[in-house]
Amino acid sequence: MKKLLVICGPTASGKSALAVECARLLDGEIVSCDAFLIYRGLDIGTAKPTEEEKRGIPHHMIDVVPPTQGFSVSDFEEMALPIVEDILRRDKTPILCGGTGFYLNAILYAHAFGNTPADPEIREKYEKIAAEEGGEVLHARLRTVDPESAEKLHPNDVKRVIRALEIFALTGRKKSEQADRDVPRFPFEAFKFEYPREELYCRIDKRVDEMLARGLVEEVQGLLQSGVPEDVQCMQGIGYKEVVESLKNGLMHSTMSDIIKKNTRNYAKRQETFFKRMENLHRLSPKSTVDAAKEVVKIYEG
Repeated sequence: MKKLLVICGPTASGKSALAVECARLLDGEIVSCDAFLIYRGLDIGTAKPTEEEKRGIPHHMIDVVPPTQGFSVSDFEEMALPIVEDILRRDKTPILCGGTGFYLNAILYAHAFGNTPADPEIREKYEKIAAEEGGEVLHARLRTVDPESAEKLHPNDVKRVIRALEIFALTGRKKSEQADRDVPRFPFEAFKFEYPREELYCRIDKRVDEMLARGLVEEVQGLLQSGVPEDVQCMQGIGYKEVVESLKNGLMHSTMSDIIKKNTRNYAKRQETFFKRMENLHRLSPKSTVDAAKEVVKIYEG
């Protein structure tokens, strides 16, 4: 089986451009693994690649759901996995590109739980809670009984959060104590740029300035005016939620910008922590996109 190529790392680290250059060299297609690029209408605040930036390379899992719709890790897996398998069937190189680690892992690994049987009644109870009160409430419940599993699961990964709660309800033991494991689906090589922290923060600050100059505030206003509620999942993305709060509370533009930069830097720290655990990860020193892509291809093909 042809290996998957993974381009990962924190926001503003140059993933998209590197993925496109690698796709050109490897006859590849890109599968976006970003929790907010999936939404139509969220363009500026997500740094969604333009047609010019895509350079004719097929991109998948971008603009696939409306901004009013919720979307979980399980939804991503169900939609993206057949795309990856189709790319492989056509003897192309699947290139997973993104900073949402849970989405990447949903493609790279199948999760095998222990031998605890399913209980439809318990599962239905938690599904009802998720539907009526939201995934965050369910995730908070898991955090009280099994903080180790809660740490590994995203609140939007409702299916697996429910399974962890179900295991605890049936056995009185944490899912994290039982024999479950991630089973690799595909061979892969992963790559990320390794920037000094201050350089990455400068890149983040510059990107936020560019987003605001391009009309991020106007984009959020347009979404709200089109009927997108301020509390839906997509509006919780960094950049969007801060603009919403600014519009509501009359914050100065500079204050809003500073808050977005601070929250983005904090998010980048969490991304870096996540990717430290990534298997088969090769760290790239900052260099031109073309030179980095040549290095990636050499390692990938070697």
